[in-house]
Amino acid sequence: MNEPVQNKISYEDVERVEGLSREDFQQTFLKQNRPVVFKDLAKNWPALHKWNRDYFTQHYGDNEVKVYDSNFGTPGKKYMSNLETMRFADYLQAIESGETTLRMFLYNIIKACPELKHDVELPAVMDGFSKNFMFMFFGAAGSVTQLHYDIDLSHVFHTAFSGKKRFYLFAPDQGANLYRHPFTIRSYVDPVTPDIVKFPKLSNAQGHYVELLPGETLFIPAGFWHHVVYDEASYALSLRCVHQNWSKRIEGIANILFMQMVDRFVNKLNPEGWHHWKTQKARQLAES
Repeated sequence: MNEPVQNKISYEDVERVEGLSREDFQQTFLKQNRPVVFKDLAKNWPALHKWNRDYFTQHYGDNEVKVYDSNFGTPGKKYMSNLETMRFADYLQAIESGETTLRMFLYNIIKACPELKHDVELPAVMDGFSKNFMFMFFGAAGSVTQLHYDIDLSHVFHTAFSGKKRFYLFAPDQGANLYRHPFTIRSYVDPVTPDIVKFPKLSNAQGHYVELLPGETLFIPAGFWHHVVYDEASYALSLRCVHQNWSKRIEGIANILFMQMVDRFVNKLNPEGWHHWKTQKARQLAES
């Protein structure tokens, strides 16, 4: 009698560090393309203690913000688009009370509130951090960010201000095992409760796992896949750092100017047919 297929993926815990020097970070993690959690990278940021619901509501509560639901990646008119806009204060109240699973992401806090740049200190562990793009992410307990990698191939330093989140991470070379949809940065498999019968190559996937706590910073190397589950209402900030390799920078620009544009254009012409073709092609690439 055949044994049942195990519905699980192999995960390695992400290392947590304190007092890591610039040289050690670059030798041990950056050059080896390994994620790591800094326990103290943001310890001196005013933002860590200042940016909370009361502060944002009092000073920026009337700002109109874009919010997204779980259909962000679903083919159709709203593909890769926000669901609606709402007052920042109303959104924050909704996620704190658990009234919604809508998410806010890629909210450029420096563009919306330029004076807040003084509340964040750019890390000294490497050069190339953007001073103009500091993206915030918000979500209620139960929210999920589906498996993807960042299109511009920047390195990301993601600092949690409140709430616990779980990250499921995979190196760039795991794309085929994750059934990556061509012309996208997305996968539609679930790495938390994977269906190995439907997606057998998932059994070959090698991942990293971490529960990110308030005050901690997760380094996500360029091109790393990540799937995020919000266990609690959470606010976080991502700092972006350009890739040290020029070929990767050019690839990131090409992703934005060509790959993304093709995907969105064809989705408008034939959303269901395009999605079906990408699904079938992802399976062919995984099984080749």
